[in-house]
Amino acid sequence: MQTEIHASSFSVWHPCAGLVAEENAESLVVADSWLLADGKVRAYEMHWARFTRAVGEFGVEPGAVRPFRAEVTETLPRTGTWFPRVELLAGTQPRLALRVRPAPPLRERASVRVADVPDPRTRPDLKGPDFPLLEPLRRRAQEQGADEAVLLDEHGRAVEGAFSSLLWWQEDVLCTPAEDGRILPGVTRRLLLDRAERLGVTVRHTRATPAELAGREVWITSALHGIRAVTDWGPGLSVPPAPTRVDEWRAHLTDRLAPLPRH
Repeated sequence: MQTEIHASSFSVWHPCAGLVAEENAESLVVADSWLLADGKVRAYEMHWARFTRAVGEFGVEPGAVRPFRAEVTETLPRTGTWFPRVELLAGTQPRLALRVRPAPPLRERASVRVADVPDPRTRPDLKGPDFPLLEPLRRRAQEQGADEAVLLDEHGRAVEGAFSSLLWWQEDVLCTPAEDGRILPGVTRRLLLDRAERLGVTVRHTRATPAELAGREVWITSALHGIRAVTDWGPGLSVPPAPTRVDEWRAHLTDRLAPLPRH
């Protein structure tokens, strides 16, 4: 029987006892999260596949993830708007955990600021290990009135957001940095690139400076917000043009919402 959840909760997976409410004492190693709206989620399988690959690097076998996933799926609420996160916790014996959180307000537009330090991540291909480095960058961007910090590589070109993927349009070409181990393999980003392939839209894997991006239609994408059109880059950079393509592509993501599986 499903446990009814009304507020934020944190529980740790015990193979014999299942999910048990505990205090969050260990630090996070790996995480994955998704938007859950009235029992519907986008690309649930893809999120679990990414999480399973990531925890495998820390010795957690797929066979250990499967029963955890089954109970998480059973536990998640079927009403309301949530932003649950599955986690691997550090320690002598890494443990799996579930954090259920109400979703913050969803937004369709975003203001960004260029991070004040070069991309500091040590494992950009994994979600979680670099959260302690990324959270201060986003917080400083928010203190400047923005929503997200944009990370730059050693050549001053944008890589992605602190907690979002980066895509932009150059005429009719959809551009994004290559998935070369230096960006997170974003699930929402992948859904959009797959749609581009089906539609015959040319995709170019490249990088650009903030000055080059500020004059184009730029999207930052995440599992929570889907697509946010960038509307402001901050002082010294041009105001982006009004987005013209985002509504159609956002509707595609809405169409991908599907009920949670039964197990």
